Amino acid sequence: MGVKQVALADNITAVRSKVNEALTVAGRHPEELTLVAVTKYVDAQTIKELIAHGVEHIGENRLQEAVRKQTVLGDLKNSFKWHFIGSLQTNKARQVAAGFDLIHSLDRLSLAEALHKASRMLEKEIPVLIQVNVTGERTKHGVAPAEVGAFYAAVRKLPGLRPVGLMTMAPDTEDPETSRPVFRELRRLFAQVKRDYHPGPHWRELSMGMSNDYGVAIEEGATMVRIGSAIFSAGTEG
Repeated sequence: MGVKQVALADNITAVRSKVNEALTVAGRHPEELTLVAVTKYVDAQTIKELIAHGVEHIGENRLQEAVRKQTVLGDLKNSFKWHFIGSLQTNKARQVAAGFDLIHSLDRLSLAEALHKASRMLEKEIPVLIQVNVTGERTKHGVAPAEVGAFYAAVRKLPGLRPVGLMTMAPDTEDPETSRPVFRELRRLFAQVKRDYHPGPHWRELSMGMSNDYGVAIEEGATMVRIGSAIFSAGTEG
């Protein structure tokens, strides 16, 4: 799916304006926030056009589609940091570890062990975010809030993995304020890990907030927001 360049430029300008507004409300600085463009429903040509607008972070949640787009982009794929934001099967851990800069969806120990093995094969440190199911919804993946500390402790014992923060998905709702308690809880869990386990300066990321609620997420401490439809218009996700 392609997106008209004028609409793309306008959408990115509008998103950045809202991002800056939320940062101002929170008393935060622009360098504290990474905008991840969720490109699940757009083609490689549209991704290529993001370069001109200064968008440097791409989020994909389907491995094969992402690999296809990276192949089409060729050397231009190196203009971006690639984020894997979808549920990850253990048998695809090595491929994702090889082709992505950050994995947002570490949600179980078996996957952590698969990524640990991948890191040894690739001779590459793999940055990961621990996905937390804050709301307890059965349709969502993630570690239970009460288990986050113990899960972090287990993950950091695996050489080659670098847990750098937490990720969550809020309920799909039209009222962004209903997401605020979810984001607040993730920030509390982030601080709890920092207090109890002293993870060091690399522990700094809170990936939370999508097109419908990223303003609230930023106010509550998000360092990464995952934006699809607000950038690429109707019919996209994120």
